[in-house]
Amino acid sequence: MKYLDEFRDGELAQRLAREIRQSATQPWAIMEVCGGQTHSIVRNGLDQLLNGIVEMIHGPGCPVCVTPLELIDKALKIASVPGVIFCSFGDMLRVPGSHMDLFRVKAEGADVRVVYSPLDALRIARQNPGNQVVFFGIGFETTAPANAMAVYQAKVHQIMNFSMLVSHVLVPPAISAIMDSPACRVQAFLAAGHVCSVMGYRQYNPLVEKYKVPIVITGFEPLDLLEGIRRAVLLLEAGTPQVNNAYERAVSFEGNLPAQKLLSEVFEIADRTWRGIGKIPSSGWRLSEAYREFDAELRFAVSSIRAEESPLCHSGEVLQGNLKPNECPGFAKECTPRHPLGATMVSTEGACAAYYNYGRFVPVESIQ
Repeated sequence: MKYLDEFRDGELAQRLAREIRQSATQPWAIMEVCGGQTHSIVRNGLDQLLNGIVEMIHGPGCPVCVTPLELIDKALKIASVPGVIFCSFGDMLRVPGSHMDLFRVKAEGADVRVVYSPLDALRIARQNPGNQVVFFGIGFETTAPANAMAVYQAKVHQIMNFSMLVSHVLVPPAISAIMDSPACRVQAFLAAGHVCSVMGYRQYNPLVEKYKVPIVITGFEPLDLLEGIRRAVLLLEAGTPQVNNAYERAVSFEGNLPAQKLLSEVFEIADRTWRGIGKIPSSGWRLSEAYREFDAELRFAVSSIRAEESPLCHSGEVLQGNLKPNECPGFAKECTPRHPLGATMVSTEGACAAYYNYGRFVPVESIQ
């Protein structure tokens, strides 16, 4: 735990919090984009530590949470086809579709398996040539290289009983959509370090120039996040919006160039629908023409499926930062981890799950 403990030092955390308070001449609203950062902030009470001087707005950076309802319904349809082995990361099995989830489909006899890598699904396809094996490929830029490699390997080795249901989304267009919203209150962003470790941070400079907001790249441990907040506050106070890399131990300006090359070959930019938010232009990937034969959505002809969100679920407002989870009327009542209305209560990176699991049943402002 040595290399984790040094980023969880309580005395250093208090010192950083004091520096933030001393630097701020007014309250600031900062959005952490990543759901992993949200859980770390809530679990460690960083928002409470900075209450009154920095409001942390929780962003849409949970890939499970933003996977649209209609895509969940497509997954359920495909998984129910006889002879299909449907593979997914564990979080997705409990995300509610219109009428059920993947656990329910599995209970009714479908072959639904939890895997830890898309390459595990590819191995299952090799071992079961008589079955169609489908991998549910979700995520931001972080998980995309492994998914791209699985499809690339399937093509190279002609594993034609493998396909992927793709739901990849991109961070920069989401930031644009948030800033273009009339309800936006965000004054600075904490960018996700693992995304930037793959993609670098060239793409954030145009956002800073257009919207005049600081973007600080940071990690996930308490000291990482507090240092990111401290730098964001200093940039806000100075009125000098810029991109700042506070996660140099993992992130470079260029990012992982071999991974980016693979991504540009296997995927192409496409419009994507975000659950609770709607369609954001050029905000995701789909398989490129050269790999389109491995697209499960086309192979199983489910492109026409459409779905309506539950009117009781306010996850879209949560994902856009317009509503804290414990301000939702259904939070901890109709909506709990055992009976979730939306993906934000299911995912281990969902803001609603973080608030429920760490006892945030009342707003921070009520804790005085």
